[in-house]
Amino acid sequence: MKLNKLAQELNISCDQDIEIKALNTLSDATSDELTFLENKKYISELQYTKAAAVFVKEEFKNMVPSGTVALVCDEPYVALALASAYFAPKVVELEGKDAQIGKDTTIMPNVNIGKNVVIGDNCTILSGAYIGDNVVIGNNTIINANVVVYRDCLIGNDCLIHSGTIIGADGFGFANKAGKYIKIYQNGNVIIKNDVEIGANCTIDRAAFKSTIIGSGVRLDNLIQIAHNCILKDGCILTSQVGIAGSSVLNEYVIMGAQSGVSGHIEIAAFTTISARGGVTKSITEPKKQWAGFPLMEHRPWLKLQAKIFKLLKG
Repeated sequence: MKLNKLAQELNISCDQDIEIKALNTLSDATSDELTFLENKKYISELQYTKAAAVFVKEEFKNMVPSGTVALVCDEPYVALALASAYFAPKVVELEGKDAQIGKDTTIMPNVNIGKNVVIGDNCTILSGAYIGDNVVIGNNTIINANVVVYRDCLIGNDCLIHSGTIIGADGFGFANKAGKYIKIYQNGNVIIKNDVEIGANCTIDRAAFKSTIIGSGVRLDNLIQIAHNCILKDGCILTSQVGIAGSSVLNEYVIMGAQSGVSGHIEIAAFTTISARGGVTKSITEPKKQWAGFPLMEHRPWLKLQAKIFKLLKG
């Protein structure tokens, strides 16, 4: 979409007819993408952005680098939300290539397969599954009954996805303008790498921009929520009812016990263990430690604290 046309739709002054192909973050945007600055803590990223244009408040417009168009507005986050609708893909593609199905792959009755789908060799897809447009599935992967894989998502080799799981639903993103919630269209996808097992009734949301990524060798129990733009690196294990808020990163071989949770935009060091019902609200930078409780603390002191509380209650 031409930048000046988009700006006109949003009542923002701009005469540049640059072609805009997508939305992205300040740090990742390229010369044909549009970004935004809402939070002051990202000012350092604004100075180095490669974006074609940026939604920005009046007070920061002089910090926009040369070569990037400043789209001055009162509420950049709201402008982004409104702009996202213009770049949202179709819900369903009515035109395109029929699915490419690999050798020795079994597709049971009542499976929906969209346009431009590629499914590898020796896969099994059971009844009731929905495979959206442009989905790619590798070799030796099993998709159980009633699994939904939304459009544009990628699944690797040797994966096992159990019934009721939904991959690529919209992330939970809204801007608030005068008490009205404006949807931020989630225009990214989900990438699931090789040798991943996902339990029943899990949800892995697509990214707002770019990808939500599940690394190789990850194991997810039943009833797990992974929000938009999260990254789980290789070998992570999440047990039942774990929730990960948006844009958080779990490094290699993080283990999370049942009903534990992670707030958004934080990072957990490799080989960390979070005990059941632990709540992670700040980044964990030191690897190979076990944590518990809420507020979170190291596991051994937490056990001692529980013992002392128990003694007080008995006394």
